[in-house]
Amino acid sequence: MRADATQLHEQITASVSLLRRHLDWDAASRRLEELNARAEDPTLWNNADEAQKLMRERTRLDTQINGVLKLEQDVRDALELVELAEAEGDTDTADAAVADLVAFAADAKHREIESLLSGEADQNDAYLEVNAGAGGTEAQDWAQMLLRMYMRWAEARGFKVTLTEQSEGEQAGIKSATLQVSGSNAYGWLKTESGVHRLVRISPFDAAARRQTSFASVYVYPVIDDKIEIDINPADLKTDTFRASGAGGQHVNKTESGVRFTHIPTGIVAASTQDRSQHRNRVIAMEMLKARLYELELRKREAVNDATEAGKTDIGWGHQIRNYVLQPYQLVKDLRTNLEKGNPDAVLDGEIDEFMAAALAQRAGSTRSEASANAR
Repeated sequence: MRADATQLHEQITASVSLLRRHLDWDAASRRLEELNARAEDPTLWNNADEAQKLMRERTRLDTQINGVLKLEQDVRDALELVELAEAEGDTDTADAAVADLVAFAADAKHREIESLLSGEADQNDAYLEVNAGAGGTEAQDWAQMLLRMYMRWAEARGFKVTLTEQSEGEQAGIKSATLQVSGSNAYGWLKTESGVHRLVRISPFDAAARRQTSFASVYVYPVIDDKIEIDINPADLKTDTFRASGAGGQHVNKTESGVRFTHIPTGIVAASTQDRSQHRNRVIAMEMLKARLYELELRKREAVNDATEAGKTDIGWGHQIRNYVLQPYQLVKDLRTNLEKGNPDAVLDGEIDEFMAAALAQRAGSTRSEASANAR
């Protein structure tokens, strides 16, 4: 068989082997059989909440297990096609089958990484905050570029994106903004993006065309549902109402529809200008506050002490997780994984999956090493 097909087959086999271990294949298969049997029970929907929870778990396991089985069958079919095409001297067909194997290898790697999303809240939707660092217009423009990057990434995945709050910059860009990203494993993927992001470029706002360095922070936390109880003492809250800034129509600008909650013990702030109704913004801001408090508890419980903390302190030198260099050369480098890409335009257009996957793999490095050791 062609050397490139053999190499791709080995890569796919390695990814699928790790994927099966991460999923605990035998236990997951037994659980899916159990859930399928329970789904046929006519009394299941007597408890709608429990039924929905069961069906979500069933859908997740069914997608994971049958996705792997289909991938394995597709790989077998492609390998057989390569062998047949080679035997008949059909180079074009063999090339097409190898191209399919390249796509299957990428899919297997993606599934392998996604199987690492087993944290308590990884499957949840996510809030993503972007805040400009010091530097005025430069930093505010950079914050808006980052906001666009994440919106493009989410939209390319078919996720729903809602702009919950935005504070406009004085001349350009934004001081801060919050997105709600809704989709499968949204928090699990985005959580690795928390931290400070550094931009180096020739300033479009400097008549002398000097090179400038700008910083912006990203902070990601999970959306929580009503089943998770978060108790907040009203005495611990400071509440402010304000007029929403920027575009939004006459109503938004003339009434104090924006709501901001400050949780005094932790210093956590949550604000919403999404709706014209102050009442609705109160609900949204409270949901965001509870989500941030929940994420804080998750990090305490999991003893995670990473770039999230840097993202909440100084937005500047020594805290960045990724550099985006547009001048004097073209490079994006993640300082945690050392992954580099030489096409900043594509990255800023939302092509950040490789950075996320590398960060997730690094977090799960010990798990992967253990799995590999057990396999030996």
